[in-house]
Amino acid sequence: MPLDQYNREIDYLRISLTDNCNLRCVYCMPINGLKFLPPEHLLTPAEIAAVARAAVSVGFRKFRFTGGEPTLRQDLIDIVSRISAIDGVGDLAMTTNGILLPELARPLAAAGLRRVNIHLDSLHPERLSRIMRWGRVEQIWKGIEAAESAGLTPIKLNAVIAAGYNDHDVVELAALTIQRDWHFRFVEMMPFGNGECSTVARDQYISNLEIRQRIEQRLGPLSPLPGDPSDESQNFRLPGARGVVGFISPVSEPYCDHCNRMRLTADGKFHLCLLNDDEMDIKRQLREHGPDAVREILRKAVHFKPVGHRLSEGHFTRNRSMFQIGG
Repeated sequence: MPLDQYNREIDYLRISLTDNCNLRCVYCMPINGLKFLPPEHLLTPAEIAAVARAAVSVGFRKFRFTGGEPTLRQDLIDIVSRISAIDGVGDLAMTTNGILLPELARPLAAAGLRRVNIHLDSLHPERLSRIMRWGRVEQIWKGIEAAESAGLTPIKLNAVIAAGYNDHDVVELAALTIQRDWHFRFVEMMPFGNGECSTVARDQYISNLEIRQRIEQRLGPLSPLPGDPSDESQNFRLPGARGVVGFISPVSEPYCDHCNRMRLTADGKFHLCLLNDDEMDIKRQLREHGPDAVREILRKAVHFKPVGHRLSEGHFTRNRSMFQIGG
């Protein structure tokens, strides 16, 4: 298992497949002024597989596809098939808004994808269209049902909570876990870049401590569940519930001490920490020198992974927005 200089085991690679998305969530993507990577700047399926093989060779075991929105890649099934066939890939998942899953869930499962995280910020059409803008509840719900039917389980749902947008929905969202064996996780907003999304993340921030209090006041005490220290989510169960309520709290309760993640951007950079700008270019090295160069860069990237973020000091990722990293 690769260790960084702080003796953390880094075995989880999140692979962004594109910076494009079919939604424009207010905390992630502005509507205007966007420029997306041209196809030739994206890693090809063969190159993504080469990076994954190099990662496995140095001890990585968990892989997740992210975006933007990964289902917009026309070659997604090919990518999943290539990665799932690599000996040593222990877990293969994807984060998605779910809109295209009615058509893709079964082919993805057949290609080797094991599970999905689906983004759902509200169950109320007007509030969801305000925060996720182009999203529709019925579209996302059909995607959830398709994923469950295809066996991409356990179903994990993520909601980013913004004060004044969807903070009054948290009780209803958590209650989904009472009758269903779903995991519903509440994600604190984080600032990225210098535009309108970063402003929303700062001005409409609400801590998971407050969200948890609201849930417990209405639905009863949340009982803690055991988990892996490297898991970004603190998990709980409501009284008599089948599912899990989780809190991902990078701002109020940072989990940097146990972070096991590295990120590969869609344009072929190892992004060393979500909330820092440190990166190492692998695309050029891969295209000029082959997979051996990737292994060496990955070892260096693991070694130089920052100890943690410095949000409390006003330091955050400024060179990229969330959709350009993949979360």
